[in-house]
Order: sequence, then C-alpha cells, then structure tokens
Amino acid sequence: MLKLQTKTLLALASVMLTLTLVITLASLASFRDFSIRAATEHTRTAAEMIRVALTESMINGTMHERDSLLKRIAQVDGLDEARVIRGKLVAQQFGDGLALESHADTIDLQVLASGQPVYTLVGGHLTPEFRATIPYIATSRGDVNCLSCHAVPEGSVLGAVTLTASIEHMRTAAILTVIVLVGATALFSIISLLFLRRLLQPLVTTASEIEHAVRQAKTGDFSVRVQQRSNDEIGAIARHFNSLSEGITSKLSEIRQNVAHLVQSQPLENGDLLADTANTVSGLVKVAQFKQAIEEDESSEEVFQRIGEVLQDEFHFETFSIYEVDQLKKQIHTVCVDGIAQAPIHWCNADISDKCTACRAVRTGHFIDGTENNLICRSFSTEARQQHKTYLCLPVIQSGGVGSVIQLVLDHTDVQRAERVRPLVESYLREAAPVLQAKRLMASLRESTLNDAMTGLRNRRFLEEYSDTLVNQCKRRETAMTLIMLDLDYFKKVNDTYGHDVGDSILVDLANIFRANVRESDLVIRYGGEEFLIILPDTDSASGMLVAEKIRKAVENHQFKAGGVLLNKTISAGLADYPNDGQAFWQVLKFADVSLYAAKERGRNQVVRFTPDLWVSEEKY
Repeated sequence: MLKLQTKTLLALASVMLTLTLVITLASLASFRDFSIRAATEHTRTAAEMIRVALTESMINGTMHERDSLLKRIAQVDGLDEARVIRGKLVAQQFGDGLALESHADTIDLQVLASGQPVYTLVGGHLTPEFRATIPYIATSRGDVNCLSCHAVPEGSVLGAVTLTASIEHMRTAAILTVIVLVGATALFSIISLLFLRRLLQPLVTTASEIEHAVRQAKTGDFSVRVQQRSNDEIGAIARHFNSLSEGITSKLSEIRQNVAHLVQSQPLENGDLLADTANTVSGLVKVAQFKQAIEEDESSEEVFQRIGEVLQDEFHFETFSIYEVDQLKKQIHTVCVDGIAQAPIHWCNADISDKCTACRAVRTGHFIDGTENNLICRSFSTEARQQHKTYLCLPVIQSGGVGSVIQLVLDHTDVQRAERVRPLVESYLREAAPVLQAKRLMASLRESTLNDAMTGLRNRRFLEEYSDTLVNQCKRRETAMTLIMLDLDYFKKVNDTYGHDVGDSILVDLANIFRANVRESDLVIRYGGEEFLIILPDTDSASGMLVAEKIRKAVENHQFKAGGVLLNKTISAGLADYPNDGQAFWQVLKFADVSLYAAKERGRNQVVRFTPDLWVSEEKY
C-alpha cells in the first residue's frame, strides 16, 4: 500500500508530466501554425513582387527577360523555386511562352481553373517545404489596367505563380524553443516536487507516527507519543493526539487500579491495559450476576453447585474439590469433586474427613499455594503428586472461621492461568461467603424447629412436613414402609419418684438405644412425651417385627441411671406397614398407635402387629 507522501508526489508528478506534454504539443502546434502563416505572407509578398515585375516588363517591352527575373527571385533567401504558368486565354493571345510556363502540375491546373490560391506543405515530415500557388486575375481597376494588354474578360485568370519556400530553419528554431520550454517546465516540476516533499514531510511523518501509536493502542499500549514538529495544524494534531493518549492512559490506569483493588489483585505492569481492564470489569459484572443468583437459591447445596459450574464453565477447571467444614464436629466432607456432587474425597487424604484441621487451609485460614511448594500441605494426595499434579486451596471465611474450602488441582501447564484468574475466583468466593453463611444459618434454624432439643431426634413437625415424601418414595420404589410406635412403660412413676431430670436422662438414653439399633436411612422421631415413632423405609411388616423385637430386648437389657440407682425399664410397641395395612400415611400411623395400646393392654413389654380386629372405631381414613 502506497504511503500518503508517495501518492501525493506521484499525483503531482503526473500533473507536471501532463502539463509538460500539453505545453510541448501546444508549442509545436503554435510554431507550425506560425511557420505556415509566415511562409504564406512571405510567398504572397514574393508573388506580388513577381506580378509587378512582369507587368512592368510587359509595359517596358522586356517580357522576354522574365526568365532571369524569376531565377533571381528564386535566389532570395527563404525561396527555393519561383515559376509562372500561363493561363489558357493568355496562351491563346500570346502563345505558350517559355518551356517552364507550359508544364503545369495538378495544383497549378486547380488554381488556374478556380482562381483561388493554394497554400500547402510538401516534401514529407523530414524535409518539409511550403508551396504557394497564387493566381493572377485580370482586372481593369487599380493602377494598371490588365485589359489594356490582355484581350480577356474582367476577372479571368491570366496565370499563376508558384513559389516554394523551405521552413527547415523555422522547424529547427521551433524544436529548440520547445526543448527550452520543456526543460524549464521539467525543472520547475522537480523544484515543485522537492518543495512539496519537504512541505509534506512533517504531515507524512506525523501520520505515520499516529498510525503506529494507534496500532500499539489496539494491543493495549497507550504509551506511544507523537513528536510535534511544527506549530501549524499538523503540530496541533500531534499535540491533541498526545493529550488524548495521556488522558486515556490516565483514566484506564485509574480504572484498572480501582478494579484491581476491588478484586484484591495487582495489575500486570506490561499487560494489555484496555483488554485487562475490560476483561476484569466483565468478570466483575458476572460476579454481580452470580451473587444475585445465589441469593435467590434455596439452599447452600445450590450455592455450592453454582460455584462448581463457575469453576468449570467460566474458568475451565476440570479437576477441583469443594469441601464444607463442620467446625463443631471438626469434620470436613466433600460437596463436589471434579463436578460430581457428593463424590468421595479424591485429591486429598481421606483422614481429613474426620479431622478437618489436617487440612492446612482449614487450620490456618490462609490461601495455600502448592504450585511453589507441593509439600506445603501434607494432606494432598500422594497419588496426585505422582501424577505431577499441584494445587491451590482457597478458604471461604464464614463467621470468623473457615466454612468451606475450594481446592483447584492443576497440571503444571495450568499454573500460570490459575494464578492469573485467582483474584477473580476469590471475588466469587467473597460474594458467596455471606450467602453461604446466611443459608447455613437458615438451615440451622429450620433444623432446630424440626428436631427435639433434648434427645436430638426429629420431632412431630418434621413428620408433618416429611410424610408426603416418604409416601412418594414408597410409591416410586414400589416397596413397603413399616411404622413402629413405642412407649416407655410406667414412665410417670419415674418422674414422680426420681424427678423430671432423671426422666429426661432416661429419655435421652432411650433415644440413643433406638438410634443404635436402626439403619442410617431409618427415621427415629420423638412423637410426644415418652412416645416415639420409628419409620423403616423399604421394610415390610415381618422385617419390621424383627427390628421392633430387637429394640424391645435392647431396652429390657439396659440399665438406666437414676442418680445412684440403676433402673430396668421396658417398652411397649405397636407396628403397622404401608401400604398393606392402609393407603394413607396417617391411617397407618393411627393403626400403629392402636397396636401400641393393644400391647399395653396385653401386659406391656411386647410388640403387637396391627390386625383389622384391633380397629373398632367408626372413624374412617
């Protein structure tokens, strides 16, 4: 692509060349026209002189000497030939005359016939000559009366004179003049081009520097400045451009510093100022959108799920772990591993699940950088180290302690990228921390309303909220569910004899016996007072009877402490199953309660399976 200066000079050179060509052609045409006009006037003068001389010769009787006259005239400088041709009327009156006067060519005959002069160039382009053939017309007017000697009518053509003149000297002069003009024009053109080049140099240089500065600005480098070379408009452009660049640099640097302060990172000194700022601002917008989304989530599990999606979709981390810390129990459990929810611990030693302080991030509450020292945390998996993996662990602080930990597991090729995006990842986690804390608090409050404060078991309100879920679970799995209602025998006597504190202690021990004799998936509920409900999912009544009997025996063999006294207590239990005994959850619960009262009526310390004959009420469910 041609530069501005080159295009301008080429355009001017083209104009100058065209002007030179036009001047040359115009000069040649002008000199040709001048030469023809000059030769025409010259030959006319010579023709008139010949006519006068011939007339005087005729009057003086020296007509026979006209040949020498013509030869002398032909020797005049600028004339090559002079001859006279007689017309037909003169030849008829005086005869053919001299030999030269009788040899007429085509032009002579044309002039004799028409009476009009002919002026033309002959001899070709290299040796051009001018020929003029001028007629002599008989007239009775003027100083000489032609009709006094010639017996011809008025206006007849008496003859014609042909003169040939060389214009070589004119052509030479014209060429020299044209050469001088072309040379002067060329010299003027060269001087003009040099002057214009000097005049355009500051503009072209400034434009080139501005182009370079703009190219650098596109890469985020706004440090390039344009030199001011003059005080005219070009200098003003350079000055204003520099002012604009400095303003942009200042504002973008200020924005980048503020954004870096916001995400608690240090901006890159030699980075792309514009791209880095734009990317960081775009990241903060996404962080704000993320915060709005997690605030509307229902539980902390959903928040953790979004954090995992951010790590995968926004930052393209494929191997990572999200841990939730239980500071009360000093335990840690996985929320997500490599995008899989509730997966077992993979990238750390499994012993951190029972001892959360084995995790260095939990213990210190600081960011752990395993990229510089892979052994800084001893809990990182040995197998992962053998795979040449490294790690970054980011603690999420909640209520002054570590509530969760985000572990990024990296290949060495990902370390630099992870360090670059870490401030933005931490921005996500800072926004998530108070939300997680609020969700955990709400979950804790909700949990407290669903649990019995004394025994730690679920309460009746939990049953009211969870009953539909249990029924839907049975329908989906097409399995039975056994409900066991239990009641401590003669519990009122304990309270009356030993006090309510002992009674409460016995209820706590009883709850522990129930928990110890059921599965993790089974539900133990304090239904009210000394009444308990055990729900056995995926269990029919026959298996439920075995569990109930096992619990009865465990209670019977247990000795409860009543101050310094050991007490033996028993329980009565009633059992019914869904859907064999009833099609509604609360109907089956009622049947289990009826079976419990039957057990008490039959002597206590036993388990009674519901049968239809136990239901004697008219009430229907």
